[in-house]
Amino acid sequence: MTAAASLEAMIDVHALRQQFPILAREVKGKPLVYFDNAATSQKPRLVIDALVNYYSQFNANIHRGIHSLAEEATAAYEATREAVRAFVNAASREEIVFTRGTTESINLVAYTWARQELKAGDEIIVSGMEHHSNIVPWQMLCAEKGTVLKVIPVTDNGELDMDAFRKLLSQRTKFVSVVQVSNALGTVNPVQQIIREAHAAGAKVLVDGAQSAVHLDIDVQALDADFFAFSSHKVYGPTGVGVLYGKKELLLAMPPFQGGGEMIKQVSFDGTTYADLPYKFEAGTPNIADTVAFKAAINFVNSIGKAAIRAHENDLLAYASERLKTIPGLRIIGQAKEKVSVISFVVDKVHPQDIGILLDNRGIAVRTGHHCAQPLMQRFGISGTTRASFALYNTREEIDALVSGLEKVIKMLL
Repeated sequence: MTAAASLEAMIDVHALRQQFPILAREVKGKPLVYFDNAATSQKPRLVIDALVNYYSQFNANIHRGIHSLAEEATAAYEATREAVRAFVNAASREEIVFTRGTTESINLVAYTWARQELKAGDEIIVSGMEHHSNIVPWQMLCAEKGTVLKVIPVTDNGELDMDAFRKLLSQRTKFVSVVQVSNALGTVNPVQQIIREAHAAGAKVLVDGAQSAVHLDIDVQALDADFFAFSSHKVYGPTGVGVLYGKKELLLAMPPFQGGGEMIKQVSFDGTTYADLPYKFEAGTPNIADTVAFKAAINFVNSIGKAAIRAHENDLLAYASERLKTIPGLRIIGQAKEKVSVISFVVDKVHPQDIGILLDNRGIAVRTGHHCAQPLMQRFGISGTTRASFALYNTREEIDALVSGLEKVIKMLL
């Protein structure tokens, strides 16, 4: 048995593919090859079934209803909170706040903790490989409060310049917000080291885990992260559900993000008292159905095990990297020593969008453009890349189809 066959046997990728209904469809008369997993993963049938089951069996609003459907819906919703707590090893379910996604989770911290704690002249550090959602909220805060944004440079290999980071740290540094895994390059950043050194300087740290939660083992207590944000839809779960983990003492001291129902204890025209954690940050009717179904996605990942998933994805990454290097004029952007299963590349004299359109004609879905990381593209002197990102249901045969398709597309365009 070959190494590749051994890996596929370990997680039985072909059997797993049968659990994803969308993988059986065709696109423009060709079998679907889905390599856009960094944007969103496909959903297994059990997640889809969980969503249907909620709407068909116990659809109701949660928390304050006393009838049976409301109690069942509340129990299912809170069961997901406990599953998320265990998934990231938070100390308490009170530290798990549900949001609409990673973007809202980051904005929640910016508009509550940072707005309350930071003043003019304080410094916030981000990295040069951040997604726009971990840049723009801090720029908006700087414009409002007079705080200063500093940026960790990115090396030619697509790694963070840690010596430069240390030079940026000072007594003025109050907050560091950094991505654990780059969505554009696949680089795995040394966030535990960043957290340790930032804390030594007296700063708090937020980790953007949008790309890491599906690939890496997450232990927020071991990381000692002050905040950790991620989204359901990149972890084989539904869209519209995000998570903000925050240390309890920080969440207790933060003001609410939004006002309304659910986030209150008592309201009068003389004043309002707020609900306990985590409900203080969950105003209004939440995305109940998708949150309930997210638990099925977590159970799905846990049933396979991240170690087995990583082994398979790392094999795909290594195989794809070697295959793509054989294509003349193709250059991989980002050669970090530690990566997840993401490959971004450019081809001489060919626009990424043309590649994406022509690959789609062959049923191959890739992402093209700046990947909401325009400063990173500017760092490498390019307008964008073609990005192929792999998940547990992808195969070497699909990578062969990608390479063959690229060769034909490039020949057409040149």
